[in-house]
Amino acid sequence: MSKSAPKMARADPAGFIRANTDLMAPPLAPEIDLHLASEAQPIWLATEADLDEYGLPPPYWAFAWAGGQALARYILDHPHEVRDRRVFDFASGSGLVAIAAVLAGASAVVANDIDPFALTAIALNAEANGVSITTESRDMIGQPLRDHDVILAGDVCYEQPMADLTMAWLRERAASGQSVLLGDPGRAYLPKTGPKSGMDWVIRYGILESGPLEDTDARNAIVWRVAPG
Repeated sequence: MSKSAPKMARADPAGFIRANTDLMAPPLAPEIDLHLASEAQPIWLATEADLDEYGLPPPYWAFAWAGGQALARYILDHPHEVRDRRVFDFASGSGLVAIAAVLAGASAVVANDIDPFALTAIALNAEANGVSITTESRDMIGQPLRDHDVILAGDVCYEQPMADLTMAWLRERAASGQSVLLGDPGRAYLPKTGPKSGMDWVIRYGILESGPLEDTDARNAIVWRVAPG
């Protein structure tokens, strides 16, 4: 990554994203085009330490994570889950799942991420797919989200504190009557699953994903329905 990249990123996030990604479709959702980092892009090779030195957050928005791909595929193939319903996509990243929800017929979609670069990427990706998505930058963990019928979350169990807080909150949302779907490729902090886990298996997809920020080869990505707990 060039020395001028951090300055460009702060001054022109959209320009930075366009310069460091290619418009391409993720394997499980070929209907959707996203600005993603490829092996030909410098940001693909940048480590979290490199980015931290430049004062940039890790570019989670530049990768189509396996859990999100599985969730997007499921929504596209089972549009009844979101059709005519108000959807909240938590930790949206690239906006892949949010875009899938719009294409599947959701009445309104909010994509939530606390990373400002992700919000810019979501806007660019929504434009590339001809859809309209509202973005939300606040940390919404713990909020009741009363204006939403469905909550979608992909790849949120990659750190222990994040996973614990998020799963407790998602179970609260499920207990309130909201539909909650989680996409995950078996990350380290996914809660234990089983008959009494409050995690109902929905579908499994095979996918081989890799990248400099991945912690698994993600050969199996599962969509779970979160039950009240």
